[in-house]
Amino acid sequence: MSQSVRTSPAGSGRALSEAYDTALLDLDGVVYAGGNAIAHAVESLATARDGGMHLAYVTNNALRTPDSVAAHLTELGIPTGADDVITSAQAVARLISEQMPAGARVLVIGGEGLRVALRERGLEPVESADDDPVAVVQGYGGPELPWGRFAEAAYAVARGVPWYASNTDLTIPSARGIAPGNGAAVEVVRIATGAEPQVAGKPLPPMHRETILRTGAERPLVVGDRLDTDIEGAFHGEVDSLLVLTGVTDGAQLLAAPPQHRPTFVDADLRGLLTGQPEVKEADGGFRCGGWTAVAGTERLELDGEGEALDGLRALCAAAWTAAGDGVCELDSGKALARLGF
Repeated sequence: MSQSVRTSPAGSGRALSEAYDTALLDLDGVVYAGGNAIAHAVESLATARDGGMHLAYVTNNALRTPDSVAAHLTELGIPTGADDVITSAQAVARLISEQMPAGARVLVIGGEGLRVALRERGLEPVESADDDPVAVVQGYGGPELPWGRFAEAAYAVARGVPWYASNTDLTIPSARGIAPGNGAAVEVVRIATGAEPQVAGKPLPPMHRETILRTGAERPLVVGDRLDTDIEGAFHGEVDSLLVLTGVTDGAQLLAAPPQHRPTFVDADLRGLLTGQPEVKEADGGFRCGGWTAVAGTERLELDGEGEALDGLRALCAAAWTAAGDGVCELDSGKALARLGF
């Protein structure tokens, strides 16, 4: 995929699981939410895997180790090995190891996933700003992470110790709704110190590099629920992407996506891996997909027709993105989305 401005979701005459050799799957909001499998995820992934697609799980969540993530997926009915899991903890640990000497002490603000990743790179995790760290790394530590951990980070960063973050996702999906993510915790330290961390996770290049190094993917398809991490990461990596609507992105956000946030394909859930994708065609001064036609009016997006709601959403994307060009569509989409149930 080139980085030219995308003005419409793409079509595919083949099932995506056949067109791409590796699915680079986000976890939270794609495979599970709050630890529970999302509807259709287990069966869809099994079918894709049985058909020969390599499944790799790529997460910005640095809390858990690859072993624990793999065990959780296996318990859900998705047989997974630790080598199939790539985390932002691994990406940030590699980044630190390339800039710091072997055996360097690193102050850890986060969970066990960070500690394991640092040790794999020959670095020594420490717990206090007074332990003479040469770097500070911050990753998601879960809802029980004590407030005092942010103070330890601030003390060290204020002394000039280099600061790294696994990722800066402001939110994370949970079984009860949307909760604060590591990005919210990073903001606490940023406000206290005025400093800026080096960030490794999606959508930035260190995470994409870590993923390709560990999977060896040649025709990867990024599968995610977030425009500003999964889809933007695919854009910067110049690979194709599938947005599933089981996580944080809603219809209005998709229609207003700037070029770097526009996915190649859009589907309701992971069943989208197992099918082709309908083509969106220019028609009647607008765009047609399935039984729907969408037109960008002077003030709003207009929709006419009937059929599968997703086809209507794809047509609306084409109308919105074409109207916006390399900007953000500001046309009113409320009535059209309500008609589709989005």
